[in-house]
Amino acid sequence: MPAATRPILEHVFDQLIAAGITDITVVVGYKHNRVQAHFGSTYRTVPLTYVVQDQQLGSGHALLAAESEIDDTVLVVNGDQFVESTIISAVLAAHNGDSAGTLGVLTKLQIGSYGGVLIEDGIVTEIVENPQDDRPYQLNAGVYAFEPDIFDAIYDATPQAGEYSLTDAISELLDDSEVRAAISEGAWVDATYPWDLLDISFELLASGHIDEQCAVTIAESATVHDSAVIREPVVIAPDCEIGAGAVVGPYACLGENTTVGSNAAIERSVLDADTRVETGATVIDCVTGVGVTIGPGTTIPGGPGDVRVGDRVFEDEALGALLSDRVTDDGGSTYVPGTVVGSETTIEAGATVRGTISENTEVRS
Repeated sequence: MPAATRPILEHVFDQLIAAGITDITVVVGYKHNRVQAHFGSTYRTVPLTYVVQDQQLGSGHALLAAESEIDDTVLVVNGDQFVESTIISAVLAAHNGDSAGTLGVLTKLQIGSYGGVLIEDGIVTEIVENPQDDRPYQLNAGVYAFEPDIFDAIYDATPQAGEYSLTDAISELLDDSEVRAAISEGAWVDATYPWDLLDISFELLASGHIDEQCAVTIAESATVHDSAVIREPVVIAPDCEIGAGAVVGPYACLGENTTVGSNAAIERSVLDADTRVETGATVIDCVTGVGVTIGPGTTIPGGPGDVRVGDRVFEDEALGALLSDRVTDDGGSTYVPGTVVGSETTIEAGATVRGTISENTEVRS
């Protein structure tokens, strides 16, 4: 999935390299062939080793999949979070062989549904997922340095609902070993759900972590009509075409070969490669997959809206719509905020689209 027109993992690798990492092992599972084909054996001359996690049984289980590749101190980061290199560097600097592990933590007033860490004199005393009390938690940034003892701790921790959690393993370490905390500042954005790509992309644009570190990045091969308006910050990938009178931005990311028709408007959106936004369409707070067509005159008015994923409802998310790969909208449609449309779905002209729609569906007007 793209963040500011590039896969999230590219941004993760960039920050690791910026922090001085020279060898990366990638634990892959779902669609691992696609990941491996995209990156190959190296990234920016840094060697990549892949290990396959056949079943997704938790973050601790993911690290166990890489156990055969690890015989010394190891840095562990999540592949679905943007973590600035300053946070990674702080963990590396704070860790030494006297402690079993070091956690990167951030001072945040709202821990929310993330992990909280309690610290005393630089030492972690407790780690809690989704804390509900008002103790002075720091945010667990998901950046860890571990000695090989972590593997015994993962095996010793009791699985929860059949999954091996890395935070449970850290709690095991705390019983017998010292775990340090590295408190730092830096950009940190989670991408658990596809609409989180908006937050990551906006952070990348706002903080300068895009090509050439400028507010407006337009590829040389992109074509922008003289009467089109580009409102910074934006990033426009190669071979895009923006028509007469179109308005793009602020906070718009257009993937390769995206076409924006005349008088269309795109704002606070991440559009993946080969997306077409036809004449007069309005697209706000939108994420698209590859090969999506948004028809003429269609309106995606933006969030907030309630998003349903399985049995969970996420209230007031800043999502206008999520359109998965190869969705075709015939035009003149209106999307209720929070709409999620599965891949290969067709939206007939003039339809009102709401809720979560399964893949390969035909939505009639």
